[in-house]
Amino acid sequence: MKSKVVYVCSECGYESAKWIGKCPGCGGWNTFAEDVVVTSKSSKKVAQSFSVPVKLSTVDTTKDPRIVCGIGELDRVLGGGIVRGSLVLVGGEPGIGKSTILLQLIKSLEQNTSFFYVSGEESEKQLKMRADRLGIRQDFYVLTETDINAAIKHAETITPDILIIDSIQTMYNPDIASAPGTVSQVRDVTLSLMKLAKERSISVFVVGHVTKDGALAGPKVLEHMVDCVLYFEGERHQSHRILRAVKNRFGSTNEIGVFEMTGEGLREVKNPSSMMLEGRPEQTSGSTVICTLEGTRPLLAEVQSLVAPTTFPAPRRMTTGADYNRVNLLIAVLEKRVGLNLSNQDIYVNIVGGMRIDEPAADLGIICAVASAFKNKDIAPDIALIGEVGLTGELRAVNQIDKRLNEMKKLGFSKCIIPESNKRGLAPPKDLTIYYAKNVGSALQLLF
Repeated sequence: MKSKVVYVCSECGYESAKWIGKCPGCGGWNTFAEDVVVTSKSSKKVAQSFSVPVKLSTVDTTKDPRIVCGIGELDRVLGGGIVRGSLVLVGGEPGIGKSTILLQLIKSLEQNTSFFYVSGEESEKQLKMRADRLGIRQDFYVLTETDINAAIKHAETITPDILIIDSIQTMYNPDIASAPGTVSQVRDVTLSLMKLAKERSISVFVVGHVTKDGALAGPKVLEHMVDCVLYFEGERHQSHRILRAVKNRFGSTNEIGVFEMTGEGLREVKNPSSMMLEGRPEQTSGSTVICTLEGTRPLLAEVQSLVAPTTFPAPRRMTTGADYNRVNLLIAVLEKRVGLNLSNQDIYVNIVGGMRIDEPAADLGIICAVASAFKNKDIAPDIALIGEVGLTGELRAVNQIDKRLNEMKKLGFSKCIIPESNKRGLAPPKDLTIYYAKNVGSALQLLF
């Protein structure tokens, strides 16, 4: 056995014999980390495979390939349930609820499904205390181990339906001379878990940590290797959490699940729109309501804006939950196409409730919130806004307008401003007055 030192990019896995400032593979800066690779003296090895080639027509698909979780929001994000033999990565900030949602999955399926929980961070006593708090019947196997070879050996003996690894950064292969969490360790551990999942048809859930920038810790190859990447969003100091599918080979990547953190664990939120609008102030300038589409689910959210004069030559712009560059573009449209002088104003935009919205259909709501705060004129509380704004100030059509309008009607809104290009073939709900606008200027005239 001999070892050598290589430098591996934590973003794309590119290897180099020496440290490089900029990665030639992905273009990232300061992403190379030192890694030790152990090689065997015997170079000739016989390739071993755990599967044989088969004709696709002979594959049996009559059996249900999914396990329905019983947690509606989790089933929605996964695309209808857990696919047998899949490898799922669950990421999020510390304390956001990653381990809690997996323990509640055990609670939901404990009577019909066998589980094996491998923890590299908590002891058996700590897991039992958490299970007691969540009211989980404790007839599943647990193991506190960081050696992935030992964990896989026990999993092959127990053969559970679902294996949970908490977390991937604590697991290591003793045959590799590098610390847990490094590129080579994470890659090798993930490959071992993938082999176990595909060979034994065991669904594997892997918990992953995030960096201070909010990205999943470890190499990007980890996200490429797994079948599904679920990411928990939300402020730790707020009660609700959003579970988003960043990658899903077996379903849509646009679906989200909404939960509320309580003393008994995570509780499903059946109507997240009402939760997002709870406590909305009335007769206050700078507040609008928009309707965004997350997968197949329409969600209403409140956009707040604060515009204040500044004495500094460069005004400040700050956004929370909205794309910073997009908001700056919309501010430029207000200045050029509407004639509002915002060059000497500090502007702050916030999506209330910790939501992050990237859909262009929120443009009109953001623009009207900024204009309302600048003019210090409030917008009627029963009116909602939908529309994408172009650089010339025109309002462009948005998709699935019927579904958005029905959601507004269900939550008691009586008026809505939408692009005129959405008028063709539209059948608006009863008791919902629709106003059509061609551009930003005509929309602001309808509001003020």
